[in-house]
Amino acid sequence: MDWKLELVIVPVSDVDRAKAFYMEQIGFGLHVDHAPNDDFRVVQLNPPGSSCSIAIGKGINSDMVPGSLKGLHLVVTDITAAHEELAGRGVGVGEPYHFGVDGSRTDGVEPTRADYATFMDFADPDGNMWLVQEVGHSGAAG
Repeated sequence: MDWKLELVIVPVSDVDRAKAFYMEQIGFGLHVDHAPNDDFRVVQLNPPGSSCSIAIGKGINSDMVPGSLKGLHLVVTDITAAHEELAGRGVGVGEPYHFGVDGSRTDGVEPTRADYATFMDFADPDGNMWLVQEVGHSGAAG
């Protein structure tokens, strides 16, 4: 039996501001924007190429504090190009980094471009933190 992660709820304080950020600055696509009344709204957005979506909204995450979600991971094949794209869209994205042999954080991409070895991060307007990691870069040592 397959168990597929389909949706992650991201707690936000302003649905329209978050929707604009994820669509216009990050490049997520819109699947759903449904508000049957003033107390409930769900907006479902999808990262390009991903089968897992995020949901933001009103009345869907009452136990979660806006900005409290940390460590969501996005995977890209070229972290340098992804950094340029996000920075060009006005996202406050951190510079790529990797971890040295002693485990210390080191600026720049991992020299062999090994899978899961280079990272960068950004936050949405509420402070929810995302980590981007490089996987499948051409010529990677694996």
